[in-house]
Amino acid sequence: MSELFRLGVVEAAARLRDGRMTASEYAEALLARVALTDGDVSAWATLDPEYIHSETAVRDVIPAPARRALHGIPVGLKDIIHTVDLPTRFGSRAFDGFRAPADAECVTGLRAAGAYAFGKTVTTELAFMHPGPTRNPWNPKHTPGGSSQGSAAAVAIGQVPVALGTQTNGSVIRPAAYCGVVGFKPTLNAIDFRGVNVFSDTLDTLGTFTRSVADAALVAAALSGPNAISSAVAMRGSPPRLGYLSDFPWTTLDCDADDTLDAAATKLRIAGATIMPTSLPAALAESAAVHRTIMLHEAAQNLADLQDRARERLSATLNAALDEGRAIGRSAYFKALDARRAIVASATEWLRHYDALIAPPAPAGAPEGLDTTGDPSCCTLASLLGAPAITLPIGLDARRLPLGMQLFTLPGGDDRLLSVAAWCEARLPFSGLV
Repeated sequence: MSELFRLGVVEAAARLRDGRMTASEYAEALLARVALTDGDVSAWATLDPEYIHSETAVRDVIPAPARRALHGIPVGLKDIIHTVDLPTRFGSRAFDGFRAPADAECVTGLRAAGAYAFGKTVTTELAFMHPGPTRNPWNPKHTPGGSSQGSAAAVAIGQVPVALGTQTNGSVIRPAAYCGVVGFKPTLNAIDFRGVNVFSDTLDTLGTFTRSVADAALVAAALSGPNAISSAVAMRGSPPRLGYLSDFPWTTLDCDADDTLDAAATKLRIAGATIMPTSLPAALAESAAVHRTIMLHEAAQNLADLQDRARERLSATLNAALDEGRAIGRSAYFKALDARRAIVASATEWLRHYDALIAPPAPAGAPEGLDTTGDPSCCTLASLLGAPAITLPIGLDARRLPLGMQLFTLPGGDDRLLSVAAWCEARLPFSGLV
């Protein structure tokens, strides 16, 4: 069987641009990988081989000088991202038969860079907590996380080299950590969100799943605004200065996760990084509560019409969250927005002392059972701040499930974060594909 499924974005794009590999050849290798592996994973909401063949045929006749940065790269799209040519179902029975009137801006950006939609990946219902059918590729008895569960699983098992997801709380960083891949959530609004289902206007962010930091940078650069994110990760001239936030006051870490993160921090210190233990400033202590108020109030407003007409087709989990959001008064919501602005100001003063902050991406490895997507609370702070965050796989727990290390920094510091992450990645090798 072809080993092309092992290629990352950077290497695959180079081969596709210079003709060492055709888009059709690459797609066939990935379709074979899906056929071999997806029975135990169920990463795809929509996968149409005929559509894929039509997309690759168009790309294979483009002359080499006209090929763009992501020429021929197949991308998994979370099924809340609008696509004209493929159905968009939002992980919900309420959208059976829905067809988007236009592609999302990120889809348009992918096409402009030469990439194409390989298919739509499974999402939790409306990108909240009620899980879809996807299972963790490392152990199908465990969740892959959420809400971007299909995107994380598909990349982890080599079905595509990259997939897009979204994060409102922990929906990129957490599933990436659970599935042992690199999850990158850029600065809020670095990638245009238009044409993606909105849960929370203040918090929703597009992000990427890849198997390396360099791959994340190449894709994010193609989708972000001019000069927002560099396509090539800058090599650091000196080791980074890292704050080490070992826990969050609103959750408790599992011993395996704690020990593995400690061991990774020690390796980085030995390699020359300055590692400074830090704790959450008192001014940030209410971040989780502020985040929840904003998220649920905005979700209730955005999905009010849907809930009114289709409550019986929504899960009890989503209905309860939207009902909670409806009960949050406007004054409480505006108070939370004011609190967020104060938290961002305090965090800016705190984070400016470091190149990036190390933190856990989740309290533990992926929980057993498919009725939960796990705890997103280790991602809440970066999401509330609108800060760029990335998770790297750094080891396995006692159950042989992946554990990760989250890094985040000040909003707008995407290039610095990617540079720090690449430095850390080089010193924290991980086995890679499942």
